[in-house]
Amino acid sequence: SFTMNTYLFVYDLMQFCGHSWIFTNMIVRFMSFGKDSLADTFYSIGLVMRLCQLLSVLEILHILVGIDKSRLFPRFLQITERIIVLFVVINSQEEVQGKYVVCVLFFLWNLLDVIRYTYNMLARTGIYYLPLTWLNFSLCILLYPLSVLAKAFAICVSLPYFESLGTYSIKLPFPFAFSIYFPYVLRVYLLVLFIGMYFIIQNLFSERKAHLSTGNVKKKQS
Repeated sequence: SFTMNTYLFVYDLMQFCGHSWIFTNMIVRFMSFGKDSLADTFYSIGLVMRLCQLLSVLEILHILVGIDKSRLFPRFLQITERIIVLFVVINSQEEVQGKYVVCVLFFLWNLLDVIRYTYNMLARTGIYYLPLTWLNFSLCILLYPLSVLAKAFAICVSLPYFESLGTYSIKLPFPFAFSIYFPYVLRVYLLVLFIGMYFIIQNLFSERKAHLSTGNVKKKQS
């Protein structure tokens, strides 16, 4: 309906503005301060990044109620990966926030999202540019595996801090005698991260084929 389409356009516009601000801020800071800007990336843009990622949880709801026709499982994996790495791993360990891998991760996320939300906004209005369509459904196939490697590296870097500080590790008193050692949980999640990458890349190839097939391209252009 017109109301739902307007709502989705406004949602995409908000995300586009947020990620564009982050991406522009990162570029300007790097051009102004060079490598010195990388260490405090989280401190300068972390709040807006967290707000954008929290807002992206709505995309799962969009699929569940049927106003977004994307597949639920791959989108759920992508969103939860970011939420876990950003809020559980990076946000909880101040020592990790200054690592260069955080800057790399934020750069990859925002580059993909600026393109994706630009494409989505134009698509809501019935506008399709072939170069943008190709970029949206091709670049993610190259950059998503790189973002997974960056997420895995961020988790590995955080492990010594989780081990020494005991963050999120739980030990219940007698008579339960039950404990959760969080670094073990993160190591298991590393495996889940790479298994999930297989399903997500498979879905990305499927979406690319569906949107860039000759028939669909001609239909959209007409």
